[in-house]
Amino acid sequence: MTHLWVRAESRPNEDRTGITPEGVAQLIAQGMRVTVEESTRRIIPTDAYARAGATIAPEGSWHAAPDDAIVFGLKELPEDGSPLCHRHIMFGHAFKGQPAGQVLLDRFRAGGGALYDLEYLTDDDGRRLAAFGYWAGYAGAAVALKCWIAQRRGTICGPVGAYPDKDHLLQELRAQLDATQAARPSAIVIGAKGRVGSGACDLLAEMGVGVTAWDMAETASGGPFPQIMMHQIFVNAILAQPGVPVFVPESAKGPGRELRVIGDVACDPTSDFSPIKVYDRTTTWDRPALRVAEEPPLDVMAIDNLPSMLPRESSQDYAAQLLPVLAQLDDIGTGPWGRARAIFDRHRDGHMVAGQERG
Repeated sequence: MTHLWVRAESRPNEDRTGITPEGVAQLIAQGMRVTVEESTRRIIPTDAYARAGATIAPEGSWHAAPDDAIVFGLKELPEDGSPLCHRHIMFGHAFKGQPAGQVLLDRFRAGGGALYDLEYLTDDDGRRLAAFGYWAGYAGAAVALKCWIAQRRGTICGPVGAYPDKDHLLQELRAQLDATQAARPSAIVIGAKGRVGSGACDLLAEMGVGVTAWDMAETASGGPFPQIMMHQIFVNAILAQPGVPVFVPESAKGPGRELRVIGDVACDPTSDFSPIKVYDRTTTWDRPALRVAEEPPLDVMAIDNLPSMLPRESSQDYAAQLLPVLAQLDDIGTGPWGRARAIFDRHRDGHMVAGQERG
């Protein structure tokens, strides 16, 4: 019997979940065993999972889960260096040469476990089967606007937090934009046809911001792209991967540009393939903006768990996409799970794979 162990998230500001109580009930009905850890932060209360038939375990007890349990979470595990003996499902961010990713792979090697990275669950044609991308783009565009608003006030963007739902975010953001008494900024979104880009475009349209929507055709020349510098806000919805051109070179820190805010939703600054060369580290909920130039100001927003700003909508959307894939765990050696395992296995030979949308 397949045993899915849903762990509590340990990362700050992470209230999302990858499975709803309805999904748990469906998996149990098909013969799986499901354990759900307690969590005071998860957007869905623990008792809802208990009513769905899940066994409830203490928070963080996955270390002691049976050896055959498949541990399922979203974001990073605690960085305690412990060997990992279980099979883990999560966003590992370990396959593109990231330093932290190499440490994670070493932990799997030491413990004999395996990583089934959620970024690499694909169908037979290589298309993602489940992604948080839309809500990452939606929230990322919102924080980019907050950075622009802060600049209009002569300051830098302050802390951000989670919202009960998207209507609360839209109401707050519209009021803040109106309070500047300025015309809405111009924006360009690269990757506009993808999940991330469509979310960003939708949020910007809701706020009355004019959007230049670019995708593969507009970037096929390989650059340079002076048009980016002619917009006040640039939202990058293309993840770092081999072959991606440089969108914002180091020289963009200089004067003579309209660009004031970069919302790097993909935010892979430590990757060799990053298309944005003006910054080298992600930003946080407490400090969303990194100022990389002063005259005129240029701020970079690169928060790597943006969908958690809207945990209810993003969890429900993602869980609905992922449930049919989780239902295939009884046959974990084939299909999307088999392909994800093969990617993990190849990394023991040092092979690097292209990126997908960020979780």
